[in-house]
Amino acid sequence: MKNMMYGQAVNEGMCEEMARDQNVLLMGLDVEKMGGAFGQTAGLYDQFGPQRVVNMPISESGYTGAGVGLAMMGKRPIVELQFADFGAYAFDSIANQAAKTRYMSGGQWSVPMVIRAVQGAGFGAGAQHSQCIEGWFQNVPGLKIVAPSTPADAKGLMKMAVRDNDPVLYLEHKALLGIKGDVPDGDYTVPLGQAWVAREGKDVTIISYQLMLYRCLEAAAELEKEGISVEVIDPRTLLPLDRETITASVQKTGRALIVHEHPTRGGFGGEIAAVINEDCFGMLKSPVRRLGAVNAPLPFGGAEQYSLPNKDSIMQMVKGLL
Repeated sequence: MKNMMYGQAVNEGMCEEMARDQNVLLMGLDVEKMGGAFGQTAGLYDQFGPQRVVNMPISESGYTGAGVGLAMMGKRPIVELQFADFGAYAFDSIANQAAKTRYMSGGQWSVPMVIRAVQGAGFGAGAQHSQCIEGWFQNVPGLKIVAPSTPADAKGLMKMAVRDNDPVLYLEHKALLGIKGDVPDGDYTVPLGQAWVAREGKDVTIISYQLMLYRCLEAAAELEKEGISVEVIDPRTLLPLDRETITASVQKTGRALIVHEHPTRGGFGGEIAAVINEDCFGMLKSPVRRLGAVNAPLPFGGAEQYSLPNKDSIMQMVKGLL
């Protein structure tokens, strides 16, 4: 067991998989000597050289498409998008090419690639550099979506994403890159589709992930002082979703709140709410509620905090459920 930052855990996961399998390569903007925009690829160029750590031109559509071709020819590329917002440029390569190839070829071709994208608020970087994009991609059959919240999951899910034979959208959160946590030694992996019960409780279930998970845990600790017991579930992967863990919790508590950073409208919370209604409707004591960002572009600078859920708004919503 060792203590490391979230960003370091991403790096270690990639490094171990590149050492394990020579077909794993990394491509993106400034990933060589600069180490990427936030440093997660630092040192990989020195270890693996220019054939496996490759700088790309500023054309997310072009080099993501190149990654699809490499994956079809037997490589396992890790494609880095400096900011998740740039996934809009790469949308066709991901949604219409990578995710559909296995189906359209009758299983003759697969696209084992990872698209790494740093998302979320926390740096005040404005409306075009601070978005969460899972809502954009959740309706793409054939695509898997990973959203780690802790350093241990950042490493364990990275290793499993690289080994998966289908395209995986691996979403890192920029506000979490510097948080520290214990990461198991050895070939540590976290299966895709396995949620984590971050806090046990009996009155209300909160489902949340990434930055919002920590705000929900803060709210749960405050609510405990008032005699309200909150269970907090971190899905860890959105596609595939661990509906069994989520519904088991809601069947126990009878109340559910989904909190995410994406705007409430069209966010992944709607999908989780549908799952809960399908599996737990007769056991619900109150309607399923969602809490996300306001339906507006994120403002620049410190003002972005007023667009997002916080401890107080989460506590207020939980009390409303009761």
